[in-house]
Amino acid sequence: MSEMADAIRALAEEKGISEDAIRQTVENTIKAAYKKTFGSSDNCIVKFADDMSDVSVYARKVIVDGVYDPSVEIELEDALKLVEGCEIGDEIDVLVDPHNFERSAVTQGKQTAHQALSESFVQTLTKEYKDKIGQVIIGYYQREYKGDIYLDLGKIEGKLPLKYQSPRETYEKNDRIKTLIVDIKPTKNGVQAILSRTDPKFVEAIVENEVPEIGEGIIGIHKVSREAGYRTKIAVYSNKLDVDPVGACVGLKGVRIQNVIRELEGEKIDILRYDEDPHVFIKNALSPAEVTQVVILDADKREALAIVPDSSFSLAIGKQGQNVRLANKLCDWTIDVKTEAEAAEMDLSETDSRRAAENLFTSGNEVEEITTVSQLPGVDKEAAEKLKAAGIDDIEQFLEAYEDGSALRVEGINADDIEAINKIINESVEFEDEEETAAPAEETAAPAEEEYFCPECGAKITLDMTHCPKCGVEFSFVEE
Repeated sequence: MSEMADAIRALAEEKGISEDAIRQTVENTIKAAYKKTFGSSDNCIVKFADDMSDVSVYARKVIVDGVYDPSVEIELEDALKLVEGCEIGDEIDVLVDPHNFERSAVTQGKQTAHQALSESFVQTLTKEYKDKIGQVIIGYYQREYKGDIYLDLGKIEGKLPLKYQSPRETYEKNDRIKTLIVDIKPTKNGVQAILSRTDPKFVEAIVENEVPEIGEGIIGIHKVSREAGYRTKIAVYSNKLDVDPVGACVGLKGVRIQNVIRELEGEKIDILRYDEDPHVFIKNALSPAEVTQVVILDADKREALAIVPDSSFSLAIGKQGQNVRLANKLCDWTIDVKTEAEAAEMDLSETDSRRAAENLFTSGNEVEEITTVSQLPGVDKEAAEKLKAAGIDDIEQFLEAYEDGSALRVEGINADDIEAINKIINESVEFEDEEETAAPAEETAAPAEEEYFCPECGAKITLDMTHCPKCGVEFSFVEE
């Protein structure tokens, strides 16, 4: 194996670039030097040995009788010395010695190769680490500049900006630091990863690593809200009824959650159960405070009122409003916290219970009137258009055409189409009784005759009876 093959393989391993990409770069470099020397590289042919132990450069030339341009043409007499039996008009590849290239051409070729390899290296790294955005990576503290910390990530450098650092954490040189990749940026020297330890997804990734049930799909994380360095709330749910999501995340004797807290340098973490019912979810989100009632003030604006005992008010609000603020982010609701005494003074008549009752008798009972074939749910639109073109648009027209068989005479409509439409009509359309709707307005229903029943046995009786025909009890009617 030649030095060249060894160099290509070493470069491919060091830079993470494929051998094919490096071979293409070498070829482009030689062609650039060839062009600089001969003015064009259109007829330059670069051939590698199968094991890349050697590379040869050829000039493809046309055999002529009288050379005008020696860079692309060759005399028949000279061509016969290289290839027996060739003729005028044939093309042959003539070996070129790269040592004859101009020095400036070689220099330019090297620069071209270096630039191409650098670009290929950056592209390869960018693609590799772009796929890792959102993943946790471990790096080693290298230096600090203007509050930003730079980490050695192996192939690339990582930057942990000051704004993405937890206020309770400090670092020293060679510290092993776990971070989340949030972005990838190209630099003069390669690629730089932008890192974070404040992103809620960082906590999510740490919890996933500690709780195998999440990776198995048994437990899921609904959402994480966080104020880095102070408190984090995590809403979890279970895909199996017999698995407690909160208990699984906390772990036996709190081992799992303690590992997460240790990684976050003592940051407080609340694990709570997610619920589709906003009343329950908001109540859970305000933990560790006790919530006696949750009232939905405006469902459209997602505004809610949480009522707590006087003793839990400060705990529900949290230090500087932190607890309720995190609950707002977690639930995506605007939560107003009131004590029971404060809520008693409020008018809560216009709450979710009243609105629910009103909605029960409004839009939910509206029924769309269907009069044409094209309005039928699930109808074949093409068949409906053909019927309409034939003058059969209304449902009543279709039923008449169905009865007399004229619907089958519509061009492009077959019996299956007709039966399918008729079936949809029978399943979807309710017809009103014309006799009932056409009754004269002046006619009113006769008042129903009042009925009476025995107070002892419940048997039906009339006003002219003095004893119950069933149990024999005596009674009398008193006129008011």
